[in-house]
Amino acid sequence: MHLVFASDHAAIPLKEELMAFAQAHGHTTQDTPAQDYPLAAQAACQVVTDGQAQGAVLLCGSGVGISMAANKVRGIRAVCCSEPYSAEMSRRHNDSNALCMGARVVGSELAKAIFAAWLGAEFEGGRHAPRVALIEG
Repeated sequence: MHLVFASDHAAIPLKEELMAFAQAHGHTTQDTPAQDYPLAAQAACQVVTDGQAQGAVLLCGSGVGISMAANKVRGIRAVCCSEPYSAEMSRRHNDSNALCMGARVVGSELAKAIFAAWLGAEFEGGRHAPRVALIEG
């Protein structure tokens, strides 16, 4: 899977660690420059909506701001997670295509577990597809 990564300045070290984790597990990565989280989200989400990446990993201090900014981009279904179960279910039931986390909320090992759960899940479709369509509007 090709993934685009973005962060504000608070999350640069976590972004670099997660990019290395993704690469070690066979994924290709694309980095965007660290900048204010609304701009970082916009830049990475554009890569996804343009079809150049299959997903985005977005990081800021809390994960909240960057997820709010990401969800303003049409075609993005961003989830802010601080534990693996929600990350997995966001993919299975909501077809999330952007994972957001807070560098000041989760440590690097928990972030890797959340990321792995998100990567390992696939959209189930079926009864969930009409709900995702409602999100898309």
